[in-house]
Amino acid sequence: MIKKLVAFIAVMIASTFIFAGTSEAASHTIKKGENLTMLAKKYDTSVKELMALNDLKTTKVQVKQVLKLPSHIKNKTAVKKSATTTKKSATHPSNVKKTIKMSATAYTANCKGCSGITKTGLNLRKNPSLKVIAVDPKIIPLGSKVWVEGYGIAVAGDIGSAIKGKKIDLFMSKKSTAKNWGRKTVTVKLLKS
Repeated sequence: MIKKLVAFIAVMIASTFIFAGTSEAASHTIKKGENLTMLAKKYDTSVKELMALNDLKTTKVQVKQVLKLPSHIKNKTAVKKSATTTKKSATHPSNVKKTIKMSATAYTANCKGCSGITKTGLNLRKNPSLKVIAVDPKIIPLGSKVWVEGYGIAVAGDIGSAIKGKKIDLFMSKKSTAKNWGRKTVTVKLLKS
């Protein structure tokens, strides 16, 4: 009886060590209107990491497509930020890759000939509260998180034919707000992911 008990305990301890490091990889099933930029923000990761993890060649995803999530995500729920965490602000110098002075204009998703869908697949008509800027990808890579003076934290999610060099275009849901913005020289901080 004692030998059986000792053997049982030994098996339990061994299985604990064998299975301690394994857990089911987290995944996310794409729902209508979702894209990689939104998921990267939701799960506190980057578009590049999601693309690499899922062997994606483009940022386009399909409804009901199942994506693997990075290993730091232990379950299928979004990463929650603790209110008690003493985290440095996004614009703290340690969180900034580079700072650039840029010329900023504004645009809406409802202009004549506009589809409302950004280069990275964001649907601005369905998500009018998103903070998105159009950039020259040679200056600010698409998918980058940025802080724009007078606008706040946004994602570089679009391009534009007139957006070359140190120019950006800020998405605004209302035409009047975009018109009131006009053209300004602003400080843009490219944030670390």
